[in-house]
Amino acid sequence: MSNERRGYLYGLTAYVMWGFFPIYFKLLRPSPPLEILAHRVIWSVTFVALVLTVMRNWKFLGRVLRTPRLLGGISAAALLIGVNWATYIYGVNSSRVVETALGYFITPLFVVLLGVTVQREHLRSWQWIAVGVGGVAVAILAVDYGRLPYIALALAASFGSYSLIKKRMSLPPAEGLFVESAVLALPALGYLSWLNLTGGAQFGHVSALHTVLMLFSGVATAVPLLLFAAAANRVPLVGLGILQYVAPILQLACGILIYHEPMPAARLAGFGLVWLALIIFTADGIRSARTGARTRSEAAAPEATAAPA
Repeated sequence: MSNERRGYLYGLTAYVMWGFFPIYFKLLRPSPPLEILAHRVIWSVTFVALVLTVMRNWKFLGRVLRTPRLLGGISAAALLIGVNWATYIYGVNSSRVVETALGYFITPLFVVLLGVTVQREHLRSWQWIAVGVGGVAVAILAVDYGRLPYIALALAASFGSYSLIKKRMSLPPAEGLFVESAVLALPALGYLSWLNLTGGAQFGHVSALHTVLMLFSGVATAVPLLLFAAAANRVPLVGLGILQYVAPILQLACGILIYHEPMPAARLAGFGLVWLALIIFTADGIRSARTGARTRSEAAAPEATAAPA
């Protein structure tokens, strides 16, 4: 198997795992979202620490601690991913799986807006059209829901902003996840201690399966991230961009087919416009990548011809 095909396999596995997260987090009830989040943080730290110990890769920690700007960026990323995880768990366990799927469908469009507002990037005309169609879709869905789809918007905003900070820091995935989870670990431990003192903790009091699933929430968090990192090193950016839609498609299927969440005509129309925006966005990205590759190839051709002389 070629390196690129292996990368696609890693990426597809990661996105399929993320796609079935609604089933996993539904199984963690009756624990409330904050208890699930706290355990997810604690067991993520534990699992990634074991991975880093096996890899004998702790040197990065000194660099992080000696660089206040890097530590500040990681703390901001930790806050954003904590908000993202908490919102997702709340959405799934309040029977809004379809809305959580919408959040990850519109995330690429939100990232484009961040590129314009924060990175001062210039959008191509088709990208503006995709963003405009996405805005119309959100407006239609707001009318259908009778409110803004705040879970979807919170997921897109938190993950999009998290992605921007991560891109600027360029920390490897395992190391980044460890430090981010470690930043959240102290408040998570404090919250779990308070739950146990007040008798509100569900962990260890529901069933053996529930306890095991809570313990494995760290593994479920870390493994797809590590697989995604392995894919990112092997797969072209356009390929990763197409793969990213696997997860919300599966999450949407879970919401409709497994949990029988409603999909009235107006909501379906809104989702249809989101998909249209993503098709425009993806097609433009593929066209731009091909044009760039062709330009680089043509620019390199004279140099290649002259080299033997």
